Amino acid sequence: MTYPYKNLQEFIADLEENGELLRIKAPVDVDLEITEITDRISKAVCLDANLANDKEHSWANDLAKQVGNKALLFENPVGYEIPVLINSLGSHKRMKMALGVDDYDIIADRIREFIKPEVPESLTAKIQKLMQMSEIRKFIPKLVSKGACQDNVIYAEQDAKLLDKLPIIKCWPEDGGNYITLTSVFTKDVDKLGSGRNVGMYRVQKFDNLTTAIHWHKHHDGAHNYQKSLKKIDGQNRMELAVVVGADPSIIYAGTAPLPPGIDEMIMAGFIRRKPVELVKCKTIDIEVPADAEIVIEGYIDLNEEQIIEGPFGDHTGFYSLADKYPKFNVTALTHCNNPVYATTIVGLPPQEDCYLGKATERIFLPLLQLVCPEILDMDLPWDGVFHNCVLVKIDKKYAGHAQKVMNTIWGMGQMAWTKSIVVFDKDVDIHNYSEAALYAFGNVDPQRDMIFTKGALDILDHASTIMGFGSKVGIDATKKWADEGFQREWPGLIKMSDEVVKKVDERWSQYFN
Repeated sequence: MTYPYKNLQEFIADLEENGELLRIKAPVDVDLEITEITDRISKAVCLDANLANDKEHSWANDLAKQVGNKALLFENPVGYEIPVLINSLGSHKRMKMALGVDDYDIIADRIREFIKPEVPESLTAKIQKLMQMSEIRKFIPKLVSKGACQDNVIYAEQDAKLLDKLPIIKCWPEDGGNYITLTSVFTKDVDKLGSGRNVGMYRVQKFDNLTTAIHWHKHHDGAHNYQKSLKKIDGQNRMELAVVVGADPSIIYAGTAPLPPGIDEMIMAGFIRRKPVELVKCKTIDIEVPADAEIVIEGYIDLNEEQIIEGPFGDHTGFYSLADKYPKFNVTALTHCNNPVYATTIVGLPPQEDCYLGKATERIFLPLLQLVCPEILDMDLPWDGVFHNCVLVKIDKKYAGHAQKVMNTIWGMGQMAWTKSIVVFDKDVDIHNYSEAALYAFGNVDPQRDMIFTKGALDILDHASTIMGFGSKVGIDATKKWADEGFQREWPGLIKMSDEVVKKVDERWSQYFN
């Protein structure tokens, strides 16, 4: 199928054509059952040893291994007419299909071209730069008069089924309720001229047919827009927002991307798909949403209304995030295309679908990190570090204390600032090979000398910090130590066979076993 996808259903068709989709026709409960099935499928290649040896579940584990890690389309969720799509981005292959590339570095290289800081010297270079800027304008979203997302419109005052129409899943046993998870939440910055648009992926807990809670952390742009709205309460007593479920996958990804402040996520989506996103104005609020989305939930936060208790929720950390107060979202309308698909996701012990979103971001946004800290050659965010707990960094070490300089730079950068642990390696270490990285991290480090501690902002989901969102961080220098760093001993070399013997054994290999 030709990229970009017009909508989510074109992506689904492409997944099926490429053998990446499994249709499940059996009736399945949206409460917990979909999660358990999806969790087994997402972990089909790395099932927990205890569960794999459990005779009670052995048949299901064998089936998961046989099926493999696929996107799942539940065609008959019990009690609902709308099918449920899950794990659609839950592999590198499907994530790359969603972004229209064979390699994440293709997008990273395009970003690298756009952010080149050099001032053009020749006339040709200046023309090329102007053409490049002209290309950016091609990605600006386009407002259209109508869209498939409004083929069906249900207003709250009609007292019809709104949220009750959607097969909203309950993910884990101790969750506070059923959650809309794979969202693109559209808000506005009241201090900005023009659209002031922001799009983020925030979980939404359903309370009843017309009421939810919006869970956004204080570090997120949606939360910033909410705080700004509260300050202007004299002129406006409500904050309007739209929850989009089932946009085309480039839009879903863009809502998770760690963009610099003020960059419109819809421009990022247009950049990825090399074609502008078409937007249509909502029916009951002054917000523009993707015209070809599956489902749009329109509504507002009453700025005079008390926040409500949201959670607990089984989160991507592998632990439950605790209940807390968040804004109450009042639904004014539900719009959807004909025969919509409800897209959702689960998070929990990795690997899950969000791991692949995170890995895409790791590769795609490396150039932005290198723009500020060019000595960084590569980075890796291990799945088990759940994004904010650990980052592995490779540098070309040039001077004493270089590793510490890089650590502090990372702690001062955007969402990387929440990183709890940073390990810095020399340029010849393969940081994507975790066994090799562990060898150097454990072998090259003297804990007292090579570990530095600081305090600062942490991810809100970090449950180990004494204060929510604030605590200690550690930087670990796993590079070779130099004399001008105070290391006076001889540094040993790594054990390695000579090239001559390796070549000899390669050539004679078949002779040894005849």
